[in-house]
Amino acid sequence: MAEVVSFKKEADKATHGPVISSLADGILRLVLDNPPANVLSIAVMEALHAELDRAAEDKDVRVIVIASTGNLFSAGHDLKELTAHRTDPDNGRAFFDKTMRLCSDLMLKITHLPKPVIAEVDGLATAAGCQLVASCDLAICTDTATFCTPGVNIGLFCSTPMVALSRAATRKQAMEMLLTGETIDAQNAREFGLVNRIVPKQYLGQVVQKYATIIASKSPLTLKIGKEAFYRQAEMPIEAAYDYAAGVMVENMMVRDAQEGISAVLEKREPEWKGE
Repeated sequence: MAEVVSFKKEADKATHGPVISSLADGILRLVLDNPPANVLSIAVMEALHAELDRAAEDKDVRVIVIASTGNLFSAGHDLKELTAHRTDPDNGRAFFDKTMRLCSDLMLKITHLPKPVIAEVDGLATAAGCQLVASCDLAICTDTATFCTPGVNIGLFCSTPMVALSRAATRKQAMEMLLTGETIDAQNAREFGLVNRIVPKQYLGQVVQKYATIIASKSPLTLKIGKEAFYRQAEMPIEAAYDYAAGVMVENMMVRDAQEGISAVLEKREPEWKGE
């Protein structure tokens, strides 16, 4: 079982394990710390699961940032860990199933989390590491960051990364990455829709902090309602999406924070969010 770290409320407090966790001003930073490649081993994925579960319930957490240490954002699944189970009685099938399903559940957890998640990407994000970037609500990267889904090069199509990638990029662009296995640079990643912004390496933390701070200043209930609605309507036919979204707007209008926000505009003052 992974060593699971717990975040604290103090601004300067950080705890260490396969994931470094720290919380300040409503922004929870989860930093992959599994050198040298920050692979998504079972231990790392279990640690991320646990941190996200806690973040979902913690009212002090408004926004989550997923970053990494070292020169790689994440090289994806731990191929050494996977290969070691080839000697299992079932040739590794049970372990492979556990790994892929744990990873898929992690990506779904990010999507279903009632709080925005930002990927802070420096270095290479490959395979499941690229999947992690694509699964986050926003992604900001350095101008030297690179991305790829290279499974096809080793006889293992990136089928699970494909799910998140095909929802972030257009189909043709996603298929280009999946079929060639070639690495794309930050500029292509932005053109494909995989990342939102590209910044010089020395400013990455500042820019991510700026976005996270802006988002953290909004009503947490509004963010929860909006994120859930965004992903649900995206999978619907347009008529059903409008019908669903209209209903969401009506219910949103009925909550206290919407009333407070509208009143604040009319009264020319800053709103006071209660998350209700």
